[in-house]
Amino acid sequence: MSENWATAGAEARRLAILRSYPVDRAGISEQLDRLAALAAKLCDTPIGLVSLVEADRQRFVGRSGMELTETAREHAFCDLGRLADFGMVVPDAREDARFNGNPLVTGAPGIRLYASQPLRSLEGAPLGTLCVIDTRPRPDLSQDQIEALRTLADAAMGLLERWRLDGRRKTEAARSKTTLYDLEQRFQILADVMPQMVWSSLSSGRSDYFNRLWCDYTGAPVERSLGDGWMRFLHPDDVDQVSATWQEAVRSGGSYDLEYRLRRADGVYHWMLVRGMPMRDEEGTVYRWLGTCTDIHDQKLAADQHALLTRELSHRIKNIFAVISGLITLSLRRNPTFEAVGGDLQKRVLALGRAHDFVRPHSEQSRSAHSHNSLFGMLESLLGAYQAAPGERVTVFGDDVRIDDRSATPLALFFHELATNAAKYGALAASDGHVTITVAPDGEDHVVLVWDEAGGPAVAPHPASGFGSHLIDMSITRQLGGTLRHDWRDEGLRVEARVPKTMMAR
Repeated sequence: MSENWATAGAEARRLAILRSYPVDRAGISEQLDRLAALAAKLCDTPIGLVSLVEADRQRFVGRSGMELTETAREHAFCDLGRLADFGMVVPDAREDARFNGNPLVTGAPGIRLYASQPLRSLEGAPLGTLCVIDTRPRPDLSQDQIEALRTLADAAMGLLERWRLDGRRKTEAARSKTTLYDLEQRFQILADVMPQMVWSSLSSGRSDYFNRLWCDYTGAPVERSLGDGWMRFLHPDDVDQVSATWQEAVRSGGSYDLEYRLRRADGVYHWMLVRGMPMRDEEGTVYRWLGTCTDIHDQKLAADQHALLTRELSHRIKNIFAVISGLITLSLRRNPTFEAVGGDLQKRVLALGRAHDFVRPHSEQSRSAHSHNSLFGMLESLLGAYQAAPGERVTVFGDDVRIDDRSATPLALFFHELATNAAKYGALAASDGHVTITVAPDGEDHVVLVWDEAGGPAVAPHPASGFGSHLIDMSITRQLGGTLRHDWRDEGLRVEARVPKTMMAR
């Protein structure tokens, strides 16, 4: 359904569309003048016009045989003519009630014949007309002449649309150029005020930009760093790794993240954290890299010093466990009657020492094959004394769980007491006995730890719980906030502990 252009809202839109045509641009009026002249010649009239109806006037943007450049809209024949879909012909305006009092009829130029075809925009807005005017009545305007007017009106509208499109293109190009310049300026300013060194590279990996901080840091003009020149500032020991990592990132289009040493203007090397991300087009193809270099030298030195102090502190704590064990041994020599109780206490102290040794910070050389905060790794350390090879007497199944220094002590006591009892009275006391430990999630919030003995002598609950039983209960229920269940089966003891995940590690 076509839009009703007679409403107030539609008129405002029509005027906005009309203003989008660059009719005042140089060279436009001459081409419209020729169309107006051709219309007048084809219709054998003294006047031909290309008229656009604005808010308060009609404006003749193409003229032939007329000195006036505009008239008031209230007197404009074209204000009615633009709304006639198939054109309008007035043979004698003096005999038409719509126009017989019009000053353009009663006075100059003395309009008698008026014939027009509408000019409509691509949106359908009636902008004006291409018309011919005669000062004498003309009842004989032929159908061919009317068709010629329609063809010339289409030609005039085609020119107007082309000029509007060209104007939009130029405006958009100018706007895009301004926007691009603005973005470049913003990036330049942002990059120069950032506390990091900023760089960018082409998709080939050749660098094409470094910000001011890079130049200030290296003490060299930017030209020396372009391409692959930036590598001359790397520490010689880091060049091969950096080059290989960068080439792999460029090849794969993946992120670029590493640490290397960069030479300062005074010759001192500082550690940098370097990160780069690929920029992709709509098809996902990398067309540029953008990245930063952040000076982490002080943080790295502090971290190394902290790690050294932490390892030293952990070493001293481990020595305390050894001293306590030594004191127990010395006491037992003087009081042999306490040998049984003291021996158990000594084993518990040593178990805690092994647990602490596992969760303490490690170097690459001292770290276990398991993660240094792994439950499986701690079990391997604690239970190694009960078997010659992993899995021979004790098998661990399930999903490994992260632990920390808070949970390591109660977990070590829990498993140590179970293993000690199994070696005295249960599965590990028999040559064919075996223990299976299963670690499994229980929902999203808990972990279930199952100790399952098989192949040992028949077991039964002891009528009076000993110190070891209290330790097991205290470790799981009080320190870890879990629950504990014993199952004294004919085939062997089964113990199930359910512990909140949040208590396993912070």
